[in-house]
Amino acid sequence: MTKPEKNWIANLPTDRLIAEFSVWSADLVRLADDLARVDPYVDVLHIDVADGHFAPALLFFPDLVAGVRKVSSRPVHVHLMVADNVLLSQIEQFADAGADLISIHVENEAVAEEALDLLERRGVAAGMVLKVDTPVERIKEYVARLHFITLLGTAIGVKGQGLDDKAGERLQQAKKIIIDSGATHRIVLAADGGIREHTVPLLRQNGAETVVLGSLAFNAPSLEERMVWLKAL
Repeated sequence: MTKPEKNWIANLPTDRLIAEFSVWSADLVRLADDLARVDPYVDVLHIDVADGHFAPALLFFPDLVAGVRKVSSRPVHVHLMVADNVLLSQIEQFADAGADLISIHVENEAVAEEALDLLERRGVAAGMVLKVDTPVERIKEYVARLHFITLLGTAIGVKGQGLDDKAGERLQQAKKIIIDSGATHRIVLAADGGIREHTVPLLRQNGAETVVLGSLAFNAPSLEERMVWLKAL
């Protein structure tokens, strides 16, 4: 399966929400079939990685990304939720596996600059994620080097939580930082966590260009109708 074109981020939709689908919510027993089912609606595939230390969950691994790369030509966004001491080796492994975009955490600040340098050398687009309680201002020193900024709206690595009350305000702050940075390349603002029918309109109104879709997409009674609704927001 071919990889996406080099300038895929610049070519993502600007007139509607970008459809970013979380593989965590797919049918993992029949993953290839489920990815084929949703493929007509997907702009980006999102794969979470957690080490059981930085985040309480344990998921996913480079071989899964390599497998997804074989069956999908959609851009693969890997979200690393891992400790500082393994971050660089994880970047290498997921870059080798075929990730198109790798997001690290701003909370990895001890190795963040080195990690961003490594992503640049590997030719992988860089993103950053902020935990729900991390001040948005901490993204400022990195913003010019990023292509995605993702704000978590729930505690890290746990499904099924409600959206934090400050999620909308935090998106507005991040949007201003992106605009004020004067970056000449596109920086996509994303929201992840607490994604429900009643929260997506709020996130969109406050500046989200994409929301990471889990059960809202994969478990929709009619995915076609769900995506028509989503793209009209």
